[in-house]
Amino acid sequence: MKKNIEISPNLESLFGTRDENLHLIEDGLKVKIDLRSDSIQIEGAAAEVSRAEQLFSDYQDLQRRGIQLGNGDLNSMLRVIVTDPSASLKGLAEAGKQRSFGKRQLQPKSVHQRRYMELIENNDMVFGIGPAGTGKTYLAVAMAVSALMAKKVSRIILARPAVEAGERLGFLPGTLQEKVDPYLRPLYDALYDMLEPEKVDRFLEKNVIEIAPIAFMRGRTLNDAFVILDEAQNTTSEQMKMFVTRLGFNSKAVITGDITQIDLPNASRSGLVEAMTVLKNVEGISFQIFDEQDVVRHQLVQRIVRAYDDFKKSNDQQLSLQLDENGNKKKSVPPAVLDDSAPEDELRQ
Repeated sequence: MKKNIEISPNLESLFGTRDENLHLIEDGLKVKIDLRSDSIQIEGAAAEVSRAEQLFSDYQDLQRRGIQLGNGDLNSMLRVIVTDPSASLKGLAEAGKQRSFGKRQLQPKSVHQRRYMELIENNDMVFGIGPAGTGKTYLAVAMAVSALMAKKVSRIILARPAVEAGERLGFLPGTLQEKVDPYLRPLYDALYDMLEPEKVDRFLEKNVIEIAPIAFMRGRTLNDAFVILDEAQNTTSEQMKMFVTRLGFNSKAVITGDITQIDLPNASRSGLVEAMTVLKNVEGISFQIFDEQDVVRHQLVQRIVRAYDDFKKSNDQQLSLQLDENGNKKKSVPPAVLDDSAPEDELRQ
């Protein structure tokens, strides 16, 4: 099927740098786009041509309404649209406009990120699980800031387990707060990216935003708050149970972690790993699993994550071949020395 679309003023801004957005649409929707002097010809399967045509129509409509999209946000939206048939450019643009993330304008950069944000909006407790760079923590902080700015909650509480990755807290100089601050730095960074530094400092001073190790949560009931537990893979079973039972009235909780980067002495006791099984069928709790396709850092990070996953799978397969049904290591049996005098039937055995 072929379809011609007239080129309206400023439609070229949709094409992106070196037509990167057009190439993204072609690859994602499996269509061929031919630029002509006064029109665009789209060729492909009827359903995909229709989706591409709707995309161009939505962009023209947004322009007429004075909604300008930066190339970064536009590229992110297109990645979601070509992957998710239910998504539309107009819907994503309007959803982003409805939310206030402080000084930032955010758009999900993958289908999983979009679903993650929707789950946070519609559920009281959400687990975001996946590799580094997928936006688990950043988007959770963004949603917390949005809820605070919209006065849906009166405070934000950000927690992390202070688990060392090769160093000991006692060896670090300073007070207890100064000792744990390095472990909470990513949360500070996300906040300063969302809000003006003066506002963040004022909120921290007045405890509108509180950042603390998870140990500080014990015995508290967290009402009217947006609570985030980051690096949850490093909580013990007891810590995780303690945290998820802190939730009070008019509160939300987001728990993020990467189960491939557990720093606990006994990885099998990770509270996050246990919670994935214990809480999977509890009403009101949702899980969003991310993979390397959701990594929004340098493209090299995607390839690194994939390489580690492949390496782990290969090692697991080799280990399973070395274990018997009871999980014990198989005994290596030296090859039998064949006796020429043995009967032929025995040699076959």
